[in-house]
Amino acid sequence: MAIHKMIGFISSLTFMCFLAPVHQAPLLNATISDLSFKNMDCAMNLYRKISGYHDKNIFFSPLSISNSFAALLMASGGVTHEEILRGLNLEQLDRADQPEFIPKLFQLLNENITQNGSLMLDQSMALFVRPQFEVEQMFEDQIKNFFDADIKSVNFSDTKGSMRVINEYIKQKTDNKVTDMISSLDSVTQLLLISTIFFQGGWQKPFNSNFTFKAPFYIDNYRVVEVSTMYMEDRFFMMEDDPLGAQVLKLPYQEGVSMLILLPKKGMDYTVIDEEITAERFLSWIKRLQKTKLEVNIPKFKMEQSYSLHNLLPNMGMTSIFSNSANLTKLSSVKGLKVSEVLHKAVIEVDETGTIAAAATATGITPYALPRTFTVNRPFFFFIYHEDTNCLLFMGRVIDPTKN
Repeated sequence: MAIHKMIGFISSLTFMCFLAPVHQAPLLNATISDLSFKNMDCAMNLYRKISGYHDKNIFFSPLSISNSFAALLMASGGVTHEEILRGLNLEQLDRADQPEFIPKLFQLLNENITQNGSLMLDQSMALFVRPQFEVEQMFEDQIKNFFDADIKSVNFSDTKGSMRVINEYIKQKTDNKVTDMISSLDSVTQLLLISTIFFQGGWQKPFNSNFTFKAPFYIDNYRVVEVSTMYMEDRFFMMEDDPLGAQVLKLPYQEGVSMLILLPKKGMDYTVIDEEITAERFLSWIKRLQKTKLEVNIPKFKMEQSYSLHNLLPNMGMTSIFSNSANLTKLSSVKGLKVSEVLHKAVIEVDETGTIAAAATATGITPYALPRTFTVNRPFFFFIYHEDTNCLLFMGRVIDPTKN
């Protein structure tokens, strides 16, 4: 039997534009888990801010965004520093006598995620600065040490040339998935902080493309679209969250990463569930998963989403960093620095791209017993997370799988 391997290509980018005037001892794994939990709650808060603006598809990388602002923590002081801590939900992890504690936690978390080198998760960060712009040596050392960041000189007065250099960097770091990210650039730009993340994974149990079929997807009571739907009958980990009115299905990738699909039950308004998703609830789903014989039907989909986070983050308490009162004195002695833009772009593609031979696709299936069904034919949520740390790499909501 020929089966097709599903590969998810995911890339995301966070872009920050700063304009002129207008190793400690190893830490406990439990502390890394605390950081993952805090990052997850922050992600849920940001998700609700985004969903409050529209009822369309959503996709972003909480880890990429958190990494970027963890780097900014090292550059900031005073009220700006405090607001970033609150916005990232990291106040309880802050150590006044250990300013490098949180960056070190992020370093350990990122190392833990990719420790064996087999996981296809490529993260990168780069600081683009004017040739005459002087970055404080301590900040430069810290961003290189904790985030393995590149420091690159670029002539921003040549806007077209600068955009070409930066877009090429982004394109290379995201395996050509994010192209022409920057379409405009102010000639007085002093500094850019770029953060990218790229993930590629295949299912532990690939779907058989011969079984993919066209099926209806009910966007709401009035709109129905036809989508290519993947099918598999096997044993899967799932659970029922009856108080929430939803089902949860786990689809493991290779190398310790899984996708969790949250499917509201028929008749349940997904906007009600929006308000109930928390880190605590997410962890309870993982703990309560049980292996069950299932007939699974999931639509193929791909999305490309962009967000102007500088319009969303002030609603999460981060205001001064975008104003003339920003305190970024640890980044540079240049006066009047502030963050003018925070752009985030994420791309995901879930499809079948290669054929392999497999003989164990029906393991555990009893042909005489009818399995339960998990049919994703209405709006759903999904989360891609690293199992050992429970770190949320990506999250999204699919309202219409035919829309990019």
